[in-house]
Amino acid sequence: MKFIDLQKQYNKIKDNIDNDIKSILNRTDFVLGKKVFNLEKKLADYVGISECITCASGTDALLIPLMAENLKKNDAVFTTNFSFFATAEVISLVGATPVFVDIDKKTFNIDPQLLEKKIIEVVNKGTFKPKAIIAVDLFGQLADYRKIEKIAKKYNLFLIEDAAQSFGSSYKNKKSCSFGDVAATSFYPAKPLGCYGDGGAIFTNDKKKAEIYRSIRVHGQGEDKYDNVRVGINSRLDTLQAAILLSKLSIFNEEIEKRNKIATYYKKHLKNIVEVPFVSNNNISSWAQFSVLAESDKHRNEFIKYLESKNIPTAIFYKKLFSELEIYKNLEKSSFDISRNISSRIFSLPMHPYLDSKQLEMIVQTMKEF
Repeated sequence: MKFIDLQKQYNKIKDNIDNDIKSILNRTDFVLGKKVFNLEKKLADYVGISECITCASGTDALLIPLMAENLKKNDAVFTTNFSFFATAEVISLVGATPVFVDIDKKTFNIDPQLLEKKIIEVVNKGTFKPKAIIAVDLFGQLADYRKIEKIAKKYNLFLIEDAAQSFGSSYKNKKSCSFGDVAATSFYPAKPLGCYGDGGAIFTNDKKKAEIYRSIRVHGQGEDKYDNVRVGINSRLDTLQAAILLSKLSIFNEEIEKRNKIATYYKKHLKNIVEVPFVSNNNISSWAQFSVLAESDKHRNEFIKYLESKNIPTAIFYKKLFSELEIYKNLEKSSFDISRNISSRIFSLPMHPYLDSKQLEMIVQTMKEF
């Protein structure tokens, strides 16, 4: 059994992918080829946003918009304390200062109430100037943008939706990557919509910002790639990856539906064994991960050991909080009681659209036997 089975998915769309790859090899348009621009149009239409800018990774999709904001060392960017490191890393890469906020105990996303409290605290101290918020849609569930967008507007903060794990999710039929001033997603192979390498995309309705992002992704180009009008990076999506994503996009809605059916099955049969994920009203999750809570760190370790003895793979997202990392030891400390508790108990079960009924029954039965 695989934690994520990309082979089964490939077998389903093998002919399309193989033919597209051969076609690109014959055309030799490997960088920013026709398929890249076709993909950007289809992604923008899917999300319901006017501008989509593909790039080389989900990390770059966060980094590029921050670079465009010209942030400085004393500028504060508020974000969750519980996510993959790229979320905090990009803040440091542009020279700004990350300010970590604890999470909601049910959704594991940034807590809007604690976010506003932290903003007020930073304003009152006067050491840093609040400039931006990066809200993460953890494990596929959207953050509470109804509240977060109001906070961003109230304090005039640039809001980035970190949708690395949530492409395909929605709130009241409004798609992931359509919230905030700009959104960033990842096409890393393990994501709900993933390519066969690294890739990412930026979404916005701001045409002026979109042009700046396109410039930054190609070394800050102006009229052409030798007319450099700003400092940029090399972050172009390969045409081969665009072709793979176009093939996967054709079956994506079907896969999201299957992920939700699997999650429903898990929740029904595991709710009396572990604490199962909570999904807020009017939300549809893309279920990048199905993460459950054990009673304690000890209980989690025993659970994982037993599952692995039965050849059932697991993973832990995430063992360490940003605030616990050595590189951020000089930042002001808060208690982070909720994220600390969650990180000590959480583990994830296999989740992908191609889990069959026998595999699901085996996983559930094994957990009941523990």
